[in-house]
Amino acid sequence: MSLEAIFVIGMFATFGVLLMTGFPVAWVLGGTAVVWTVIGVVAVDSFGADLWFDYNSSMALVPERVWGLVESETLVALPMFIFMGIMLDQSGIAERLMNNMVKLFGAVRGGYAVTVIVIGVLLAATTGIIGASVVLLGMLSLPVMMENKYDKGFAVGTACATGTLGILIPPSIMLVLMADRLAVPEASVGDLFMGAFFPGLLLGAMYVIYAIGRPMLQPHIAPAPEDLPDIGPRVIWDVIVAVIPTAALILGVLGSIFAGVATPTEASGVGAVGALLLALLSGRLSLPVMRESLFQTTRTSAFIFAIFLGATAFSVVLRGLGGDEVIEDALLGLPFGPSGIVITILFAVFLLGFFLDWVEITLIILPLVAPVVQSLGFDLVWFTILFAMCLQTSFLTPPVGFALFYIKGVAPPEITAPDIYRGVMPYIIIQLVALALVFLLPAIATWLPSVAYG
Repeated sequence: MSLEAIFVIGMFATFGVLLMTGFPVAWVLGGTAVVWTVIGVVAVDSFGADLWFDYNSSMALVPERVWGLVESETLVALPMFIFMGIMLDQSGIAERLMNNMVKLFGAVRGGYAVTVIVIGVLLAATTGIIGASVVLLGMLSLPVMMENKYDKGFAVGTACATGTLGILIPPSIMLVLMADRLAVPEASVGDLFMGAFFPGLLLGAMYVIYAIGRPMLQPHIAPAPEDLPDIGPRVIWDVIVAVIPTAALILGVLGSIFAGVATPTEASGVGAVGALLLALLSGRLSLPVMRESLFQTTRTSAFIFAIFLGATAFSVVLRGLGGDEVIEDALLGLPFGPSGIVITILFAVFLLGFFLDWVEITLIILPLVAPVVQSLGFDLVWFTILFAMCLQTSFLTPPVGFALFYIKGVAPPEITAPDIYRGVMPYIIIQLVALALVFLLPAIATWLPSVAYG
Protein backbone atom coordinates (compact mmCIF):
# COMPACT_ATOMS: atom_id res chain seq x y z
CA MET A 1 0.00 0.00 0.00
CA SER A 2 1.35 3.42 -0.97
CA LEU A 3 2.05 6.19 1.52
CA GLU A 4 -0.70 8.32 -0.08
CA ALA A 5 -3.26 5.53 0.40
CA ILE A 6 -2.25 5.17 4.06
CA PHE A 7 -2.71 8.93 4.55
CA VAL A 8 -6.14 8.93 2.88
CA ILE A 9 -7.37 6.00 4.99
CA GLY A 10 -5.87 7.60 8.10
CA MET A 11 -7.55 10.93 7.39
CA PHE A 12 -11.00 9.37 6.92
CA ALA A 13 -10.45 7.20 10.02
CA THR A 14 -9.52 10.28 12.07
CA PHE A 15 -12.68 12.00 10.88
CA GLY A 16 -14.80 8.96 11.80
CA VAL A 17 -13.30 8.63 15.28
CA LEU A 18 -13.63 12.33 16.09
CA LEU A 19 -17.20 12.30 14.83
CA MET A 20 -18.06 9.72 17.50
CA THR A 21 -17.02 12.17 20.22
CA GLY A 22 -20.06 14.32 19.63
CA PHE A 23 -18.19 17.45 18.58
CA PRO A 24 -19.93 19.58 15.91
CA VAL A 25 -19.21 18.27 12.43
CA ALA A 26 -17.75 21.59 11.24
CA TRP A 27 -15.11 21.50 14.01
CA VAL A 28 -14.36 17.84 13.35
CA LEU A 29 -13.77 18.48 9.65
CA GLY A 30 -11.60 21.54 10.27
CA GLY A 31 -9.70 19.89 13.13
CA THR A 32 -8.97 16.82 11.02
CA ALA A 33 -7.61 19.09 8.29
CA VAL A 34 -5.28 20.86 10.76
CA VAL A 35 -4.00 17.58 12.25
CA TRP A 36 -3.24 16.10 8.85
CA THR A 37 -1.64 19.31 7.65
CA VAL A 38 0.91 18.86 10.42
CA ILE A 39 1.40 15.18 9.54
CA GLY A 40 1.77 16.08 5.86
CA VAL A 41 4.40 18.73 6.54
CA VAL A 42 6.41 16.30 8.66
CA ALA A 43 6.09 13.18 6.49
CA VAL A 44 5.81 14.40 2.88
CA ASP A 45 8.46 16.59 1.29
CA SER A 46 6.16 17.80 -1.47
CA PHE A 47 3.38 18.76 0.94
CA GLY A 48 3.56 22.45 1.81
CA ALA A 49 1.97 24.20 4.75
CA ASP A 50 1.57 27.24 2.50
CA LEU A 51 -1.37 25.28 1.11
CA TRP A 52 -3.44 27.29 3.61
CA PHE A 53 -2.26 30.80 2.80
CA ASP A 54 -0.38 30.76 -0.54
CA TYR A 55 -1.93 33.68 -2.43
CA ASN A 56 -0.36 32.45 -5.69
CA SER A 57 -2.06 29.03 -5.61
CA SER A 58 -5.55 28.20 -6.81
CA MET A 59 -5.63 25.44 -4.16
CA ALA A 60 -4.90 27.80 -1.26
CA LEU A 61 -7.56 27.40 1.40
CA VAL A 62 -7.98 30.83 2.94
CA PRO A 63 -7.45 33.29 0.05
CA GLU A 64 -9.09 31.18 -2.65
CA ARG A 65 -11.44 28.58 -1.22
CA VAL A 66 -12.89 30.39 1.81
CA TRP A 67 -13.27 33.68 -0.03
CA GLY A 68 -14.76 31.78 -2.94
CA LEU A 69 -17.46 30.41 -0.65
CA VAL A 70 -18.30 33.83 0.73
CA GLU A 71 -18.53 35.51 -2.66
CA SER A 72 -20.30 32.61 -4.44
CA GLU A 73 -23.42 33.89 -6.18
CA THR A 74 -24.87 30.38 -6.26
CA LEU A 75 -24.81 30.08 -2.47
CA VAL A 76 -26.76 33.31 -2.04
CA ALA A 77 -29.78 31.15 -2.91
CA LEU A 78 -29.33 29.07 0.25
CA PRO A 79 -30.54 31.54 2.90
CA MET A 80 -33.25 32.75 0.52
CA PHE A 81 -34.72 29.28 0.01
CA ILE A 82 -34.37 28.52 3.73
CA PHE A 83 -36.26 31.71 4.61
CA MET A 84 -38.93 30.85 2.02
CA GLY A 85 -39.51 27.43 3.58
CA ILE A 86 -39.60 28.69 7.16
CA MET A 87 -41.94 31.57 6.32
CA LEU A 88 -44.31 29.18 4.53
CA ASP A 89 -44.43 27.04 7.67
CA GLN A 90 -45.54 30.15 9.55
CA SER A 91 -48.14 31.20 6.96
CA GLY A 92 -50.60 28.37 7.67
CA ILE A 93 -50.80 27.39 3.99
CA ALA A 94 -50.18 23.71 4.73
CA GLU A 95 -52.97 23.59 7.32
CA ARG A 96 -55.42 25.19 4.89
CA LEU A 97 -54.39 22.75 2.16
CA MET A 98 -54.90 19.79 4.50
CA ASN A 99 -58.33 20.93 5.66
CA ASN A 100 -59.63 21.47 2.14
CA MET A 101 -57.97 18.66 0.18
CA VAL A 102 -59.09 16.04 2.65
CA LYS A 103 -62.67 16.88 1.59
CA LEU A 104 -61.72 16.00 -1.97
CA PHE A 105 -59.77 12.78 -1.34
CA GLY A 106 -60.90 11.74 2.13
CA ALA A 107 -63.93 9.72 1.06
CA VAL A 108 -61.70 7.31 -0.89
CA ARG A 109 -59.93 4.46 0.89
CA GLY A 110 -56.45 5.79 1.53
CA GLY A 111 -57.72 9.28 0.77
CA TYR A 112 -56.00 10.85 3.75
CA ALA A 113 -52.72 9.28 2.67
CA VAL A 114 -53.21 10.62 -0.87
CA THR A 115 -53.91 14.05 0.60
CA VAL A 116 -50.67 13.91 2.60
CA ILE A 117 -48.68 12.92 -0.51
CA VAL A 118 -50.16 15.70 -2.68
CA ILE A 119 -49.53 18.29 0.02
CA GLY A 120 -46.04 16.86 0.56
CA VAL A 121 -45.20 17.28 -3.12
CA LEU A 122 -46.41 20.89 -3.03
CA LEU A 123 -44.44 21.57 0.16
CA ALA A 124 -41.37 19.92 -1.34
CA ALA A 125 -41.54 22.36 -4.24
CA THR A 126 -41.62 25.29 -1.82
CA THR A 127 -39.62 24.44 1.29
CA GLY A 128 -36.74 22.19 0.19
CA ILE A 129 -35.98 21.41 3.85
CA ILE A 130 -36.45 17.75 4.74
CA GLY A 131 -36.73 18.23 8.51
CA ALA A 132 -39.36 20.94 8.18
CA SER A 133 -41.44 18.92 5.70
CA VAL A 134 -41.38 15.69 7.76
CA VAL A 135 -42.25 17.45 11.01
CA LEU A 136 -45.00 19.59 9.47
CA LEU A 137 -46.63 16.66 7.64
CA GLY A 138 -46.41 14.52 10.76
CA MET A 139 -48.04 17.15 12.94
CA LEU A 140 -50.85 17.85 10.45
CA SER A 141 -51.69 14.33 9.28
CA LEU A 142 -50.98 11.76 11.98
CA PRO A 143 -53.66 12.84 14.51
CA VAL A 144 -56.28 12.95 11.72
CA MET A 145 -55.33 9.52 10.32
CA MET A 146 -55.25 7.99 13.81
CA GLU A 147 -58.67 9.45 14.52
CA ASN A 148 -59.97 7.77 11.35
CA LYS A 149 -58.52 4.40 12.43
CA TYR A 150 -55.73 4.19 9.87
CA ASP A 151 -53.10 1.53 10.43
CA LYS A 152 -50.31 3.14 12.46
CA GLY A 153 -47.52 1.93 10.21
CA PHE A 154 -49.30 2.97 7.02
CA ALA A 155 -50.04 6.44 8.41
CA VAL A 156 -46.61 7.24 9.82
CA GLY A 157 -44.79 5.69 6.84
CA THR A 158 -46.73 7.89 4.41
CA ALA A 159 -46.01 11.10 6.32
CA CYS A 160 -42.34 10.24 6.84
CA ALA A 161 -41.60 9.17 3.25
CA THR A 162 -43.48 12.06 1.69
CA GLY A 163 -41.56 14.54 3.83
CA THR A 164 -38.27 13.36 2.33
CA LEU A 165 -39.37 14.50 -1.14
CA GLY A 166 -38.32 17.99 -0.08
CA ILE A 167 -34.69 17.03 -0.53
CA LEU A 168 -35.18 16.04 -4.18
CA ILE A 169 -37.98 18.08 -5.76
CA PRO A 170 -36.67 21.54 -6.74
CA PRO A 171 -35.96 24.08 -5.40
CA SER A 172 -33.96 21.71 -3.21
CA ILE A 173 -31.25 23.14 -0.98
CA MET A 174 -29.28 19.94 -1.48
CA LEU A 175 -29.20 20.45 -5.25
CA VAL A 176 -27.93 23.99 -4.76
CA LEU A 177 -25.04 22.67 -2.66
CA MET A 178 -24.33 19.90 -5.15
CA ALA A 179 -24.13 22.33 -8.05
CA ASP A 180 -21.72 24.53 -6.10
CA ARG A 181 -19.47 21.58 -5.21
CA LEU A 182 -19.41 20.28 -8.78
CA ALA A 183 -18.69 23.76 -10.16
CA VAL A 184 -18.96 22.70 -13.82
CA PRO A 185 -21.15 24.30 -16.50
CA GLU A 186 -22.81 21.01 -17.46
CA ALA A 187 -24.22 20.58 -13.92
CA SER A 188 -25.43 24.03 -12.94
CA VAL A 189 -28.19 24.65 -10.40
CA GLY A 190 -30.70 25.09 -13.23
CA ASP A 191 -29.61 21.79 -14.82
CA LEU A 192 -30.00 19.91 -11.53
CA PHE A 193 -33.38 21.50 -10.79
CA MET A 194 -34.66 20.43 -14.21
CA GLY A 195 -33.04 17.01 -13.90
CA ALA A 196 -34.73 16.33 -10.55
CA PHE A 197 -38.16 17.50 -11.68
CA PHE A 198 -39.39 14.27 -13.32
CA PRO A 199 -37.71 11.85 -10.84
CA GLY A 200 -39.39 13.77 -8.02
CA LEU A 201 -42.81 13.61 -9.69
CA LEU A 202 -42.21 9.94 -10.51
CA LEU A 203 -41.69 9.19 -6.83
CA GLY A 204 -44.78 11.19 -5.87
CA ALA A 205 -46.89 9.32 -8.44
CA MET A 206 -45.59 5.94 -7.23
CA TYR A 207 -46.44 6.94 -3.65
CA VAL A 208 -50.02 7.81 -4.71
CA ILE A 209 -50.43 4.49 -6.54
CA TYR A 210 -49.29 2.64 -3.40
CA ALA A 211 -51.54 4.74 -1.12
CA ILE A 212 -54.57 3.88 -3.25
CA GLY A 213 -53.63 0.33 -4.20
CA ARG A 214 -52.76 -1.12 -0.81
CA PRO A 215 -56.06 -0.17 0.90
CA MET A 216 -57.89 -1.79 -2.02
CA LEU A 217 -56.16 -5.05 -1.11
CA GLN A 218 -56.26 -4.49 2.67
CA PRO A 219 -59.31 -2.31 3.41
CA HIS A 220 -58.76 -2.41 7.17
CA ILE A 221 -55.58 -0.32 7.04
CA ALA A 222 -57.37 2.77 5.66
CA PRO A 223 -61.14 2.83 6.32
CA ALA A 224 -63.18 5.30 4.29
CA PRO A 225 -64.80 7.89 6.61
CA GLU A 226 -68.55 8.33 6.48
CA ASP A 227 -68.97 11.90 7.74
CA LEU A 228 -67.32 13.83 4.91
CA PRO A 229 -69.46 16.13 2.74
CA ASP A 230 -70.31 15.17 -0.83
CA ILE A 231 -67.84 16.39 -3.41
CA GLY A 232 -69.50 19.34 -5.10
CA PRO A 233 -68.59 22.62 -6.74
CA ARG A 234 -68.05 24.28 -3.36
CA VAL A 235 -65.54 21.67 -2.21
CA ILE A 236 -63.66 21.81 -5.52
CA TRP A 237 -63.60 25.62 -5.36
CA ASP A 238 -62.21 25.57 -1.80
CA VAL A 239 -59.44 23.23 -2.93
CA ILE A 240 -58.57 25.46 -5.88
CA VAL A 241 -58.44 28.54 -3.66
CA ALA A 242 -56.20 26.70 -1.17
CA VAL A 243 -53.83 25.47 -3.90
CA ILE A 244 -53.52 28.74 -5.86
CA PRO A 245 -51.09 30.53 -3.46
CA THR A 246 -48.71 27.57 -3.32
CA ALA A 247 -48.99 26.96 -7.07
CA ALA A 248 -48.31 30.63 -7.76
CA LEU A 249 -45.19 30.54 -5.60
CA ILE A 250 -43.94 27.36 -7.32
CA LEU A 251 -44.61 28.93 -10.72
CA GLY A 252 -42.80 32.10 -9.71
CA VAL A 253 -39.71 30.23 -8.53
CA LEU A 254 -39.40 27.22 -10.83
CA GLY A 255 -41.18 28.82 -13.79
CA SER A 256 -38.77 31.75 -13.86
CA ILE A 257 -35.81 29.34 -13.78
CA PHE A 258 -37.13 26.93 -16.40
CA ALA A 259 -38.17 29.78 -18.71
CA GLY A 260 -34.73 31.32 -18.48
CA VAL A 261 -36.14 34.56 -17.08
CA ALA A 262 -34.17 34.36 -13.82
CA THR A 263 -31.16 32.53 -12.47
CA PRO A 264 -31.75 30.21 -9.48
CA THR A 265 -30.22 32.85 -7.23
CA GLU A 266 -32.61 35.51 -8.52
CA ALA A 267 -35.52 33.09 -8.31
CA SER A 268 -34.69 32.40 -4.66
CA GLY A 269 -35.27 36.10 -3.98
CA VAL A 270 -38.63 35.86 -5.74
CA GLY A 271 -39.50 32.89 -3.55
CA ALA A 272 -38.51 34.66 -0.33
CA VAL A 273 -40.61 37.74 -1.17
CA GLY A 274 -43.49 35.52 -2.32
CA ALA A 275 -43.50 33.57 0.95
CA LEU A 276 -43.45 36.85 2.87
CA LEU A 277 -46.47 38.10 0.92
CA LEU A 278 -48.37 34.86 1.46
CA ALA A 279 -47.77 35.09 5.20
CA LEU A 280 -48.97 38.70 5.11
CA LEU A 281 -52.12 37.86 3.13
CA SER A 282 -52.93 34.97 5.48
CA GLY A 283 -52.80 37.31 8.47
CA ARG A 284 -49.98 35.32 10.08
CA LEU A 285 -47.20 37.89 9.62
CA SER A 286 -46.21 39.65 12.82
CA LEU A 287 -43.04 40.98 14.42
CA PRO A 288 -42.49 37.83 16.57
CA VAL A 289 -43.05 35.57 13.53
CA MET A 290 -40.67 37.64 11.42
CA ARG A 291 -38.05 37.67 14.16
CA GLU A 292 -38.29 33.90 14.68
CA SER A 293 -38.13 33.22 10.92
CA LEU A 294 -35.03 35.38 10.52
CA PHE A 295 -33.41 33.73 13.53
CA GLN A 296 -34.09 30.23 12.18
CA THR A 297 -32.82 31.24 8.74
CA THR A 298 -29.61 32.70 10.17
CA ARG A 299 -28.98 29.69 12.40
CA THR A 300 -29.57 27.16 9.62
CA SER A 301 -27.46 29.12 7.13
CA ALA A 302 -24.64 29.50 9.65
CA PHE A 303 -24.73 25.77 10.35
CA ILE A 304 -24.45 24.91 6.66
CA PHE A 305 -21.71 27.46 5.94
CA ALA A 306 -19.68 26.32 8.96
CA ILE A 307 -19.74 22.77 7.60
CA PHE A 308 -18.86 24.23 4.21
CA LEU A 309 -15.68 25.78 5.60
CA GLY A 310 -14.69 22.64 7.51
CA ALA A 311 -15.36 20.42 4.49
CA THR A 312 -13.37 22.77 2.26
CA ALA A 313 -10.35 22.54 4.56
CA PHE A 314 -10.75 18.77 4.70
CA SER A 315 -10.92 18.37 0.92
CA VAL A 316 -7.97 20.70 0.22
CA VAL A 317 -5.70 18.85 2.65
CA LEU A 318 -6.93 15.48 1.34
CA ARG A 319 -6.01 16.54 -2.19
CA GLY A 320 -2.67 17.84 -0.99
CA LEU A 321 -1.95 14.37 0.39
CA GLY A 322 -2.80 12.75 -2.95
CA GLY A 323 -6.35 11.73 -2.04
CA ASP A 324 -7.82 12.45 -5.48
CA GLU A 325 -5.44 10.06 -7.22
CA VAL A 326 -5.87 7.35 -4.58
CA ILE A 327 -9.67 7.43 -4.77
CA GLU A 328 -9.69 7.58 -8.57
CA ASP A 329 -7.28 4.64 -8.86
CA ALA A 330 -9.30 2.63 -6.32
CA LEU A 331 -12.59 3.19 -8.17
CA LEU A 332 -11.20 2.64 -11.67
CA GLY A 333 -9.49 -0.52 -10.42
CA LEU A 334 -12.77 -2.16 -9.45
CA PRO A 335 -13.50 -5.21 -11.64
CA PHE A 336 -17.12 -4.25 -12.30
CA GLY A 337 -17.04 -2.11 -15.43
CA PRO A 338 -18.28 1.52 -15.62
CA SER A 339 -21.87 0.80 -14.54
CA GLY A 340 -20.63 -1.39 -11.70
CA ILE A 341 -18.41 1.44 -10.46
CA VAL A 342 -21.38 3.83 -10.38
CA ILE A 343 -23.48 1.25 -8.49
CA THR A 344 -20.63 0.76 -6.00
CA ILE A 345 -20.44 4.52 -5.40
CA LEU A 346 -24.20 4.77 -4.89
CA PHE A 347 -24.19 1.84 -2.48
CA ALA A 348 -21.40 3.46 -0.46
CA VAL A 349 -23.36 6.73 -0.37
CA PHE A 350 -26.46 4.80 0.76
CA LEU A 351 -24.48 3.32 3.67
CA LEU A 352 -22.89 6.66 4.59
CA GLY A 353 -26.36 8.18 4.76
CA PHE A 354 -27.03 6.07 7.86
CA PHE A 355 -24.34 7.90 9.82
CA LEU A 356 -23.67 11.28 8.19
CA ASP A 357 -25.97 14.14 7.31
CA TRP A 358 -26.51 14.88 3.62
CA VAL A 359 -24.52 18.12 3.95
CA GLU A 360 -21.29 16.32 4.89
CA ILE A 361 -21.77 13.64 2.22
CA THR A 362 -22.45 16.26 -0.45
CA LEU A 363 -19.48 18.41 0.49
CA ILE A 364 -16.93 15.63 1.01
CA ILE A 365 -17.86 12.63 -1.14
CA LEU A 366 -19.51 14.15 -4.24
CA PRO A 367 -16.51 16.29 -5.35
CA LEU A 368 -14.25 13.23 -5.01
CA VAL A 369 -16.32 10.77 -7.05
CA ALA A 370 -17.94 13.05 -9.65
CA PRO A 371 -14.75 13.50 -11.76
CA VAL A 372 -14.30 9.72 -11.88
CA VAL A 373 -17.88 9.21 -13.05
CA GLN A 374 -17.50 11.94 -15.66
CA SER A 375 -14.24 10.39 -16.92
CA LEU A 376 -16.16 7.14 -17.47
CA GLY A 377 -18.42 8.97 -19.93
CA PHE A 378 -21.58 9.29 -17.82
CA ASP A 379 -23.80 12.36 -17.76
CA LEU A 380 -23.05 14.37 -14.63
CA VAL A 381 -26.64 15.57 -14.15
CA TRP A 382 -27.89 11.97 -14.32
CA PHE A 383 -25.32 10.81 -11.77
CA THR A 384 -25.98 13.71 -9.40
CA ILE A 385 -29.72 13.01 -9.41
CA LEU A 386 -28.98 9.34 -8.64
CA PHE A 387 -26.68 10.52 -5.85
CA ALA A 388 -29.49 12.69 -4.44
CA MET A 389 -32.09 9.90 -4.69
CA CYS A 390 -29.72 7.52 -2.94
CA LEU A 391 -29.30 9.97 -0.06
CA GLN A 392 -33.06 10.42 0.13
CA THR A 393 -33.52 6.66 0.46
CA SER A 394 -30.92 6.44 3.23
CA PHE A 395 -32.86 9.00 5.29
CA LEU A 396 -35.74 6.53 5.56
CA THR A 397 -33.79 3.35 6.21
CA PRO A 398 -33.85 1.92 9.76
CA PRO A 399 -32.41 2.05 12.27
CA VAL A 400 -30.70 5.44 11.96
CA GLY A 401 -32.39 7.25 9.07
CA PHE A 402 -32.69 10.92 10.00
CA ALA A 403 -36.31 11.22 8.87
CA LEU A 404 -37.27 8.46 11.31
CA PHE A 405 -36.06 10.58 14.23
CA TYR A 406 -37.89 13.65 12.92
CA ILE A 407 -41.21 11.82 12.66
CA LYS A 408 -40.81 10.09 16.05
CA GLY A 409 -40.49 13.49 17.69
CA VAL A 410 -43.96 14.59 16.56
CA ALA A 411 -45.79 11.23 16.37
CA PRO A 412 -48.56 10.45 18.89
CA PRO A 413 -47.41 8.34 21.87
CA GLU A 414 -49.19 5.22 20.61
CA ILE A 415 -46.93 5.12 17.49
CA THR A 416 -43.78 3.21 18.39
CA ALA A 417 -40.42 2.85 16.65
CA PRO A 418 -41.36 -0.60 15.22
CA ASP A 419 -44.51 1.00 13.75
CA ILE A 420 -42.33 3.60 12.02
CA TYR A 421 -39.87 0.99 10.72
CA ARG A 422 -42.72 -1.19 9.42
CA GLY A 423 -44.44 1.77 7.81
CA VAL A 424 -41.47 3.10 5.85
CA MET A 425 -40.31 -0.25 4.42
CA PRO A 426 -42.76 -0.24 1.44
CA TYR A 427 -41.71 3.31 0.62
CA ILE A 428 -38.03 2.35 0.74
CA ILE A 429 -38.80 -0.38 -1.81
CA ILE A 430 -40.64 2.20 -3.97
CA GLN A 431 -37.66 4.55 -3.81
CA LEU A 432 -35.25 1.79 -4.78
CA VAL A 433 -37.47 0.93 -7.76
CA ALA A 434 -37.52 4.60 -8.80
CA LEU A 435 -33.74 4.75 -8.39
CA ALA A 436 -33.37 1.70 -10.64
CA LEU A 437 -35.69 3.26 -13.25
CA VAL A 438 -33.63 6.46 -13.40
CA PHE A 439 -30.44 4.38 -13.56
CA LEU A 440 -31.76 2.28 -16.46
CA LEU A 441 -33.57 5.16 -18.20
CA PRO A 442 -31.29 8.20 -17.88
CA ALA A 443 -33.66 10.30 -20.02
CA ILE A 444 -35.95 10.63 -16.98
CA ALA A 445 -33.29 12.94 -15.51
CA THR A 446 -31.57 14.28 -18.63
CA TRP A 447 -34.41 14.98 -21.08
CA LEU A 448 -35.72 18.21 -19.53
CA PRO A 449 -32.28 19.87 -19.18
CA SER A 450 -31.41 18.90 -22.76
CA VAL A 451 -34.65 20.37 -24.10
CA ALA A 452 -34.33 23.53 -22.04
CA TYR A 453 -30.91 24.29 -23.46
CA GLY A 454 -31.67 23.15 -26.98
